[in-house]
Amino acid sequence: MAGSFKELDASSDIVSTRTLLHEAIPLTGTIVSGTYNVGTTEHNIKNYSHGMFQSVYDYPYLSSSANHIFDITVGVSPNSSIYSSVSSQQSKKKNIYNQMAQVLMGYDHTGSIQEFDEDGNILAGGTKLRNVFFLNFSRLLCKDEIKKGTFELELGVNKAFNQGGVTFNKRLKITDYSGSNGYFTNSPAGEYGVLYATGSNGDKILELALTNDGVGQPAVGLLFYQAGIAVLSGSVFNDAADGGVLNNTTTAETQQMGSDFGDTGFQHITGSEISASADAIRNRIYNLQFNNTTELNSTIYFCRANHNEFNYSANPTYLSGSKIRVKTNSTDNPVSYITTVGLYNDNNELMAVAKLSEPLKKTPDTEFTLRTRLDY
Repeated sequence: MAGSFKELDASSDIVSTRTLLHEAIPLTGTIVSGTYNVGTTEHNIKNYSHGMFQSVYDYPYLSSSANHIFDITVGVSPNSSIYSSVSSQQSKKKNIYNQMAQVLMGYDHTGSIQEFDEDGNILAGGTKLRNVFFLNFSRLLCKDEIKKGTFELELGVNKAFNQGGVTFNKRLKITDYSGSNGYFTNSPAGEYGVLYATGSNGDKILELALTNDGVGQPAVGLLFYQAGIAVLSGSVFNDAADGGVLNNTTTAETQQMGSDFGDTGFQHITGSEISASADAIRNRIYNLQFNNTTELNSTIYFCRANHNEFNYSANPTYLSGSKIRVKTNSTDNPVSYITTVGLYNDNNELMAVAKLSEPLKKTPDTEFTLRTRLDY
């Protein structure tokens, strides 16, 4: 057969697949809190005149080589017990909380915005997260989503982040370790899991009597996988006496987050501007890592050349006079060389082209199946 076209059988020649690709994203504290400092100026940190959030870059943000990493902001619910005490940017902090809750948690049956829930179980009620920090990661890092069970954030919980270089002597590790099998799906923004805290350097810095996962790890926030947003409770910077998760049983541990966050993390949320709160939490990031996920959808076309197909070429140079150039003797079998596969639609319009790395010799006694994959 001398035809150049062959119709594909949708049932046997076309297959669709879905592949999840993962990439490790490690961010050390120096990237977000000191690598590009010149004196007191941090050239990879961008603050805005509106004062509603702070952006972190991996390089001085005025450079064309800079990549946006994440944004940091603060939100306070109008239903919070400390809302009336917010003396700095009260309306902005309220608006940020409501906006993020509206997008991530949606509305209840009465039309009211649902607040962030500490254990993630909205229907069961329970304790709400009303004084929170938001880490909004860029799509460049998250891709399609954060891989469940891979998020890990270590925060220094010493008194001040510039106090004699002891910022990270005591650290809090925050993970979504149950995310791979314990996530929730009732968010308009996709799936989310609960963030739990533990001491990362062997110190007992947690108050284990608080709401926890049953093995002594308090719930301190939520992680929205597809949205790429971490919601951290202000309690991560409070001791137990002030409604936080830090242990206050020894003198050394009561000094955590002292002067820089006021007496508690909640006091810093109420009394400082958003940019100052962002500075305080950003400079305490010791390590941040997770795996992202890219969903690769593919359609595979099996282009089959049977023994009696595609043995001739429509190329005008294939013939010289009336003779086939690639035949030595007139009695030899016809020979063609496959170099390209074209995919056409029903209107005979060329939609995609696949090139072989080298010509493939085709004769009446050979058959080939060329596997062509389109990724999107």
